[in-house]
Amino acid sequence: MTHVRKSPYYPQSNGKLKRWHGTLKKEAIRPKTPPDLDDARRIVTDNVTHYNSLRLNSAIGSITPADLLAGRAKQIHHAQDQKLEAALQKGVQSSNEEYTLVA
Repeated sequence: MTHVRKSPYYPQSNGKLKRWHGTLKKEAIRPKTPPDLDDARRIVTDNVTHYNSLRLNSAIGSITPADLLAGRAKQIHHAQDQKLEAALQKGVQSSNEEYTLVA
């Protein structure tokens, strides 16, 4: 992680941080309404852990940021492709079967 200073009076450079704060407020702080600072810290910590380790991110190929950082993206995408291919084959087989309607 590196500390980067944004340009003064240029809000576009601060977009990612504003997006993160908005997501944190929408998904953690407002729904849970922490009664004190310690509870707020716990809620934020739990949300960050969930965001990085459990929540699938569509922008990086429907994997977690932790999986991407650990270099597991190729293995996960390969497994996803295999499951998709198996589902497609199953769909093709079932569409080739004849069905009889019983009145």
